[in-house]
Amino acid sequence: MNAKARSRVVVLGLVTVVVAIVSLGIGRYYIGPLGIVKVLLQGISGRYYGMDKNAMAVVLNIRLPRIAASMLLGAGLAISGQTFQMIFRNPLVSPDVLGTSSAASFGASLALLLGLSALMVSITAFAAGIVALFLIYTIASRTRREQTLSLILVGMVVSSIFSAATSFVKLIADPNNVLPAITYFLMGSLSGVGSGDLALVAVPVLVSIAVLLVLSWKINLLSLSEDEARSIGVNTRLVRAVAIVCATVITASSVAVAGNIGWVGLIIPHISRMLVSNDARYSFPSSVFFGASFLTVVDCVSRAASTIEIPIGILTAFIGAPFFLYLLFREVRYDS
Repeated sequence: MNAKARSRVVVLGLVTVVVAIVSLGIGRYYIGPLGIVKVLLQGISGRYYGMDKNAMAVVLNIRLPRIAASMLLGAGLAISGQTFQMIFRNPLVSPDVLGTSSAASFGASLALLLGLSALMVSITAFAAGIVALFLIYTIASRTRREQTLSLILVGMVVSSIFSAATSFVKLIADPNNVLPAITYFLMGSLSGVGSGDLALVAVPVLVSIAVLLVLSWKINLLSLSEDEARSIGVNTRLVRAVAIVCATVITASSVAVAGNIGWVGLIIPHISRMLVSNDARYSFPSSVFFGASFLTVVDCVSRAASTIEIPIGILTAFIGAPFFLYLLFREVRYDS
């Protein structure tokens, strides 16, 4: 089984590379896969491979940052969702379970209301998500309930508060200029993501993904009791805390640059487990590759399906909602 799971992870990795190359050519100015390879080689080496300046500019300056962001955020949201599902032992949990997305959305909405720059919108959204995590941990640690349950309950409360705050910001926003900007941002889109946004979130997201991959075998043990885990040298409290922080950083980073992109962290982990196994050592990298490919393909559809770009959050919802119903009925049949 291990060899089979590893081989499937490798195949998913190769598929991700192919998806990235093909996606770079999709758009009103189509460039074939061979042309994309030539553009990349020409850009890296500086040697001429027959590609003109227009193709170079379109691929390297416009499409490459966007495709890189879709792959980075797709991979991050997928592994973040799977991490939360394993921590809370619930297959219907998504990355916004602790209210981080709601808090980050409020931060972005407030920054847009105040007329701050695009960079400050991203920074404010990210900071709000981290502040929400701090509040949740502080409040949950003072309750007498079991820690995992306390985190979920407090997360629901904090999420509700920040959602109400976002609604208030939309209520008082200028309906002609500010409100449409807030609404469009909250729908989720990669249309405004550039090199600066990518540079802002690349380090925290990549570091968080790397930490979760390293901890994957320990995250497998979170289903054990603390005494059983400690008997084999694993501190489940520390592992749980580090995993939650990393998953939250990824979620906040995603909202900070692309708004709310739902369902990726819910459906991709299930597909990954079906493809490989429940073992996080294999399902985590599988989720990373599959999430990157999935969000990139959806983004290609969003910018190529019509003359008006469709917010990517709408497309992921159209795909994720039916899959959620499938999971719900599957759980009902299982419980019965």
